[in-house]
Amino acid sequence: MSEVERSITVDVPVAAAYGQWTQFEAFPRFMGGVESVEQLDDRTLHWRARLGGAVREWDAVITQQFPDQRIAWRSTTGTPNAGHVEFAPAADGRTRVTLSIHYEPHGAMERAWAGLGMVGRRIDHDLHRFKEFIESRGQETGAWRGAIHQPEPRGTRNPELRGQAVSRGGRTEAENGRKAAR
Repeated sequence: MSEVERSITVDVPVAAAYGQWTQFEAFPRFMGGVESVEQLDDRTLHWRARLGGAVREWDAVITQQFPDQRIAWRSTTGTPNAGHVEFAPAADGRTRVTLSIHYEPHGAMERAWAGLGMVGRRIDHDLHRFKEFIESRGQETGAWRGAIHQPEPRGTRNPELRGQAVSRGGRTEAENGRKAAR
């Protein structure tokens, strides 16, 4: 598996940066190649993206979510990937956003892209678009403040995420206000 980690500082408070990142269905607005993200339930997402001209789809489960700190995920079907995004306070009410992605390139073209650093450049571009998006608004389009606490089932492919959390403590979407915040 390949890994890419990139950071950017955004000129909004941690709560706004984190809150926007919980609005997964808005990702196509600032992530190049992402055609859609559909939230199936509090922790499961269906992704559709165009990578190197090929359409890829996968389901991902949120394995860890701590408000204003961290969101982690791993794919459960389709294109193998996992990662996390962390939010840290920076000077003057700004936020340092660090995105780490672990992925398995498919085919010669994707392996070449990984070898040439193209995935890292794509992530840099996406983080800059996120910065422009959230700073132009000044606030998030919605937010979900719940947390995920329970251990992940055995067999997680990515050792970095093994033992992390996968449930939302039994709360319903209505109780958490996740869909209502959109």
